[in-house]
Amino acid sequence: MKTILVASSKGGVGKTTIATHLAAQAALSGQRTVLVDADPQRSSTRWAEKRAGLESAVLPMDGSDAARGWQRDLPEDTDVVVVDAAAGAMAHELMPFLERADAVVVPVLPSTLDIEATVPFLDTLAKLARVRRGELPIGLVGNKLRPWTNASQQALELWQQWPYPLVAQLRDSQAYAVLCGLGKSLFDYQSAQVREHQHDWQPLLRWLKKA
Repeated sequence: MKTILVASSKGGVGKTTIATHLAAQAALSGQRTVLVDADPQRSSTRWAEKRAGLESAVLPMDGSDAARGWQRDLPEDTDVVVVDAAAGAMAHELMPFLERADAVVVPVLPSTLDIEATVPFLDTLAKLARVRRGELPIGLVGNKLRPWTNASQQALELWQQWPYPLVAQLRDSQAYAVLCGLGKSLFDYQSAQVREHQHDWQPLLRWLKKA
């Protein structure tokens, strides 16, 4: 079983979008997938409920009380667990998930305020023994990028100097909001335009495969 934690100390960075897309991709590849929703907004749960009728359905699970022993409720045949962490949570609040995680995905936006808000969270992760020993990989995902703008270009240059790898660069698109509202993902479609955005995810998927 592989457990992926999607977390950030900043709200609105696309955490739920990334968590639901990773869950959909795993389910579409034939893996039994559970989406643990630890965010009080319950957006991931609503997404999974809308997807319930599909062959590639994802099982939603309440993770709002992380200390409750959520892992005991996982079906025995689960292949992949994706955790959508509560926005604003620091490492000490995520320990029940971090102890089980095989990788942590941290979305960050190309704005000064978002970058500055993410640094303290990364600092709390850096103090964890598993991270210091290299046993828990941390990957940054640049989200809502507009590559033609100075803001995105400067953010990319900055992130590449950080101690954690930039494992994906996701371009800004209104399609993400529409798809999440439908219980779908980019991976459910195969049009030429969608495939361009799917390509943005490939470095992240390869990184997670190695984690």
